[in-house]
Amino acid sequence: MLEGLLVDLVPYGRVHQAQDHAWWNGESSFWASMGEREIISRAAVERRHSEWVESDRPRTGVAFGVQTKDGVPIGYFGINFLSYHHRVANLGANISEPSYWGGGYGTDALLLIVDYAFDWLDMRRVWLSTMSLNARVLRQMEKVGFVLEGRCRRTALADGQWYDEVIYGLLREEWPGREAMIGRLGLRAR
Repeated sequence: MLEGLLVDLVPYGRVHQAQDHAWWNGESSFWASMGEREIISRAAVERRHSEWVESDRPRTGVAFGVQTKDGVPIGYFGINFLSYHHRVANLGANISEPSYWGGGYGTDALLLIVDYAFDWLDMRRVWLSTMSLNARVLRQMEKVGFVLEGRCRRTALADGQWYDEVIYGLLREEWPGREAMIGRLGLRAR
């Protein structure tokens, strides 16, 4: 478990999986999927869970459930892919409960996962991407110190409009550490 100020990152398990049907059919999925509005049945969610558990493919990532300090599951963060040889990790993030958007919960979780990637997994670079429409995440990346590294033009189709995919990265030497970022951002426990 990774303990933050507002959230904890815990192994992604049954309590989070129980929310997946609502989360994957909710507004947060639109933002996490770069504009897809997929409707997925409970059976399909359960099938995806079973396939993930039963897969004999080697895991190249780490999945965390995000929960508030009082244990309410609110989303998932993780490393979708990592390369130990290159020491690079691709991050994935989703605060799935809209009532927790804008309250610092995602920022706290991001600080935890970045610190984990650099300090525990010894990565030298982390990166993530989102669509250019996602103003909240773009602001979050910049305030946490991520640098805009690339733009794939008109990659994401969201509600009938084409948007760019933007790629942000952070190098280990640019990361001042979680405690320094908490102070810089003025993040406080509630």
